[in-house]
Amino acid sequence: MKVNVYTLLLALALGAVVVMSGCQRGNACGGNAKKCIGVTLLTREHVFYKDLEAGLREAAEKQGFGLTVTSGDMDLAKQQSQIENFIVQGVDAIIVCPADSKGIGPAIERANQANIPVFTADISAQGGQIVSHVASDNLAGGRLAAEFIAKALNGEGEVGVIGQQEVQSGLDRELGFKEEMKKHPGIKVVSTLNGGGLRDKALKAADDMFQGNPNIKGIFGINDDSALGALSAAEARGRNDMVIVGYDAIPEAVKAILRGSPLKADVAQQPKELGAKTIDAIATHFTGGQVPKSIAVPVKIVDADALKASGGAQ
Repeated sequence: MKVNVYTLLLALALGAVVVMSGCQRGNACGGNAKKCIGVTLLTREHVFYKDLEAGLREAAEKQGFGLTVTSGDMDLAKQQSQIENFIVQGVDAIIVCPADSKGIGPAIERANQANIPVFTADISAQGGQIVSHVASDNLAGGRLAAEFIAKALNGEGEVGVIGQQEVQSGLDRELGFKEEMKKHPGIKVVSTLNGGGLRDKALKAADDMFQGNPNIKGIFGINDDSALGALSAAEARGRNDMVIVGYDAIPEAVKAILRGSPLKADVAQQPKELGAKTIDAIATHFTGGQVPKSIAVPVKIVDADALKASGGAQ
């Protein structure tokens, strides 16, 4: 029997495509996983995201899900590429902690077109269809920071914000802070600068803030790198009269609070619970259950007294 060589080559090629399609999920997450979930974190350098990843992994293991975890390293282009890879791999769901809330939209839309459900954790996206967004109650966290500073300053003085305008969580924390401060007419928000969530950039922003507003008494940093950058700037200027409040309560910030530095308090998140709730939402979606569009994880304010009472833990 004669076999057309072109027909044979086509059949072999099609067979290879089928085999590759069938093993893509196994390559990404391991052959025993019931479902494969692609995760792109904002960063793996921050303690918060290390804890978030731990929460994701613990909850996924309980569900029998496989995870393939990557880090965008605060680089939008890198994160877009990671989502494209998840689409090619044919993962069952994608979790995104956006490096840029607006910029990530087109990549999410491509996942939507591939019928892959997308969930956001910690930072929301402005574009594409998201099944559910799981995050700390960032508006409430900003309000808690404002309440603490207002009380510490006896309701009077000039304050500033070192924000992170690239991501929605930073915008929400800033908004909550400013809304709460409107209840304190003796306090004026005189400066809002972008620290990009990075310590060196926040230090420069705080220096500029001190230079332009020598009477400033309080600073809210929307994450601990922002607050610790502001702390370095304050201590370099001998401004031990400052009241700085951060967000995350990472170990370095906790130590600064306990030693009596100008960093007086922190808004503490629950990153492991945030990760677990994200996996729970995905599991509910997989079984056809109704998932809330937004899931808020509570936050709390911690100062030296609260930390001492808890043995130095959050």
